[in-house]
Amino acid sequence: MKGLEGKRVVVTGGTSGIGEATSRRFLAEGATVTALAVGEDEVATAAQRIPGLQAIRCDVSDRAQVEAALGELEIDVLVANSGISVRRPFLEIDPADWQRVLDVNLTGVFHCAQLAARRMVEDGNGGVILMTASTNGLTGHEYYADYNASKAGVILLARTMARELAPSIRVNAVCPGYVLTPMQEAEYTPEMLSAVNASIPLKRHASPDEIAALYAFLASDEGAYFTGAVISIDGGETA
Repeated sequence: MKGLEGKRVVVTGGTSGIGEATSRRFLAEGATVTALAVGEDEVATAAQRIPGLQAIRCDVSDRAQVEAALGELEIDVLVANSGISVRRPFLEIDPADWQRVLDVNLTGVFHCAQLAARRMVEDGNGGVILMTASTNGLTGHEYYADYNASKAGVILLARTMARELAPSIRVNAVCPGYVLTPMQEAEYTPEMLSAVNASIPLKRHASPDEIAALYAFLASDEGAYFTGAVISIDGGETA
C-alpha cells in the first residue's frame, strides 16, 4: 500500500485476533506500531510473538489508562479495535455485563479516538482513525443486544467524527461479519461454526488477515477519498 511506510500506528486490542493481524500487517508495510491491550500475558509475550511491536497494557474503558498509554506518542493512524462480547438472551443480560460491553466497545473507542484526534490536530499533520464496528451494528442478531447496541454506536460515532474532523482527519468504520478469531471460537461450538458457514454466501468465516488488509488500504494513500464510510466485509452475509 502506498504511503504507510514510516507511519506511526496505534492498534487497540492489537495483540490478538483482528488486532494482532492488523498490527502484523502495518509492521509489514513498514509502519511503527504500538498495540494497547488489556491481557497481561498477551502484552508480556507480544514482542516475542510479533517482532517489532511495542505493546502497552491498557484498559481502554479507563480514560486515565488511555491517557497514560498514549503518553507522548505521535499518532498518524489509530485503529480502535478493542472489543468484548457476552452471548446471552436479552431477558437474561446482567446489567453489569451490559455496562462492561458498552464501556469497552463504545466508550473505549470514544476515549481513544478523541485523545488521538486531539493529538493529530495539535501536531497539524492530520491522520486517519479507523474503528472496528460490526455487521451486528447494522442488523439485529439474537443473543447480543449489548454488543449490537455498542457497535451501532460506533458506526454513528465514526460518521459524526468524519464530518467534524474533515478534511484533515479521515474517519471510517469497518463492519466485519463472522471472523474466525479466538473470541469467536470461544463462544461457538464447531457445530455452530459450521451452521454459520452454511448461511454465508462465501461459505466461510473471514480470516483476521482479510480484515487487516482492509485497514491497511483505508489508512493508505490509496484509500485517501474514504471518510465517513461504513464498510461491510462479511462474505455476502448482509446482502
